[in-house]
Amino acid sequence: MSQPRFGEFSRSLLDPGSHLTRIGQGEVGGKAHGLASIREVLRQGLDFDRYEGMRIDIPPLAVLCTDAFDKFMKRNHLYDVAASDLPDDRISHAFQKADLPFDVLGDIRALANQVHTPLAVRSSSLLEDAKHEPFAGIYATKMIPCDQYDADARFRQIVEAIKFVYASTYSRGAKDYRIATGHKDDDERMAVIIQELVGRRHHRRFYPELSGVARSYNFYPVGPAKPDEGVVSLALGLGKTIVDGGLCWSYSPEYPKVEPPFGSVDKLLKGTQTEFWVVNMGEPREYDPTQETEYLLLDTLAGAERDGTLRYLASTYSPLSGRLSIGTGFPGPRALTFAPILVLEEMHLNELLRELLRLCESALGAPVEIEFATTFNPISFGFLQVRVMEVFREETQIDPLDLSSEEVLVSTDAAMGNGVVDSICDIVYTRPDRFDLKHTAAMVPELESINRKLVASGRPYLLVVLGRLGTTDPWLGIPIRWASISGARVVVEATGENVRVELSQGSHFFHNIVSLGVKYFNLPFNRRHKIDWGWLERGDPVEETTFLKHVRFPLPLNIRVDGRSGRGVIYKPVDKRNG
Repeated sequence: MSQPRFGEFSRSLLDPGSHLTRIGQGEVGGKAHGLASIREVLRQGLDFDRYEGMRIDIPPLAVLCTDAFDKFMKRNHLYDVAASDLPDDRISHAFQKADLPFDVLGDIRALANQVHTPLAVRSSSLLEDAKHEPFAGIYATKMIPCDQYDADARFRQIVEAIKFVYASTYSRGAKDYRIATGHKDDDERMAVIIQELVGRRHHRRFYPELSGVARSYNFYPVGPAKPDEGVVSLALGLGKTIVDGGLCWSYSPEYPKVEPPFGSVDKLLKGTQTEFWVVNMGEPREYDPTQETEYLLLDTLAGAERDGTLRYLASTYSPLSGRLSIGTGFPGPRALTFAPILVLEEMHLNELLRELLRLCESALGAPVEIEFATTFNPISFGFLQVRVMEVFREETQIDPLDLSSEEVLVSTDAAMGNGVVDSICDIVYTRPDRFDLKHTAAMVPELESINRKLVASGRPYLLVVLGRLGTTDPWLGIPIRWASISGARVVVEATGENVRVELSQGSHFFHNIVSLGVKYFNLPFNRRHKIDWGWLERGDPVEETTFLKHVRFPLPLNIRVDGRSGRGVIYKPVDKRNG
C-alpha cells in the first residue's frame, strides 16, 4: 500500500480539493495515517457503481500535527504537570489554561470561520492503532456543535476540544496503560483530527441515523456463522453507544436476516437499544471543557420517533399477537432490529460492508475493524476509522470432558484467544455476595487502585467479574476503561440470575482484549460451565475492599484456551488440587 499524502491546510476544510489536510509540521499519528491510506484503497478498489444513490467517502478532516503538541507542552511548561500524580481533572484544567502555539492559531481560526456544522475532535497519537499494542479508546474524542453565529465561539470550542484531547495523553489510565504495554510517556506524541461529524440536525439535536462497527473476524459466531465471515454491530445515533459497550444489534454479514438468539420477543425488547447519543445543539447543560460529554445528550426512542429516524431501523411489537412486524407503519413499542435494511434490503448497506471489509483486509494483510456512520434520504456513508485486529493462531486442544473436572476453577465453551498462560498467581474478583449492578460505579476506583499496585509490582493477574466490563452503562456491568485494568492477562465475565449480559464485540474494550492477546472467558447464564466461587473465597487475601477481593497463591494457575472450539479452562494451582 502506497504512503498516504496530506495536503497543506488551505484554510477551507470544506473545499473539495482539500479533503485531507494538515496543520503544522510533524507526524499525523496512527489514526489519521490509517484513514488516508485506506481512502486511496477505496478510490481504486471500491465499485461505486454498485451503490448508486449512496455517497461513500471519508468525511473531510484536518490534522493538527505532532509538532504543535510538542510546542504546546514545552512553551507552557506542562511536562512536569503531565508527569505528576495529580488527578485527571487537575491535569485537564492545567491544559485548558495553557495556550496553543501561535503559528497554528491562524489556520484554526480560518477553520472556525468556515465551519458551521458539528465536529469530532479525535486523538491520533503515534502509538494509536498499533497492531500488537493498540490504544483504542485510551485517549479522548470530543464532539462539539460548532454552529454558533459567532466565529469566536466556534474557535473557542475547537481550541478547548484540542486541549482536552492533549490532556487525555496524560490521564491516569493512559499512563497505566503505557506502563502495562512497556512504553514510556516520552514514547508518545499526540496529533489531533478535526473532522466533520456525519449526521443530520433534528431540532436541537444532531446525530447520524445509523452508526456501526464491522469486523472481518468474529470471535463468537452464532448458528451457521463462521469466524472468518465477520460480525457487524449497529446502533441508532452516535457510535459512542457501540464503542462504549452499550446495547446494540450484532449480526453476521453472511446471514443478515438471522436474528441474535434472544429466545423470546420479551427478551429481544429488553436486550435491544432503547436510548441513543446525540450532539446537543442548544444551550449546554453546564460549561465544562474538561468533560467529554459536555455537548452530548442521551435521548430515547420516543425522540427518534418524533424525528422520523426509525424508518429504516425499527420493527414494531404487537401485544395482541405477541409478534414483531418489520417497520413503523402501525402503533406499538418499537424495537431496533434494523430489519428494513437487513431483511427487506431497502438499501445495500450489508453488501457495502462486506466489500469494505474485504478491501481493507486485503490492503492491510490482516483482519480489520472499521467504524462508520450513515444518514438517509439521501444516503451518505461516512467511513470513520480502520484498524488492524490481532487474531492469534496458536493451537491448544481442550477436550469437552476437561471442562467438568473437579480440578477446574473456571470453564466455558465461549472463550476467546489461544494458548496457555502459566505465570499468574494473583486473582482479583468481584465478591458475589456484595455484587449489585446499582453499585458498579463504586467498584471502578477500587479496581483501578488494585490494578495500579499489581502493574507497579510487575504481577499479571486473573480478573473475574460479574456482568460486562468496559460498558458506560452501569446497569450492564462495571463502567471501567481498559487502561484501568491494564495488568489483567486473563479476564472472566460471569453472569447470574440478576446479571445477564452479552459481550459487545464492537467496543474499544473488546478490541484491546483481542489485540493484546488477553485470554477472555465469557460465562453466559444457564450454560453448564460455571465458576467455583467457593474455592476462590478460601484463598489467602492480599487485599479486600467493599466490593473486591485480591488473593494470591504460591503456585501459578494453569490457564488454557482452544481458539478453534472456543473452549477455555482455568485449573486450580497444583498444590490446591492435590490438597
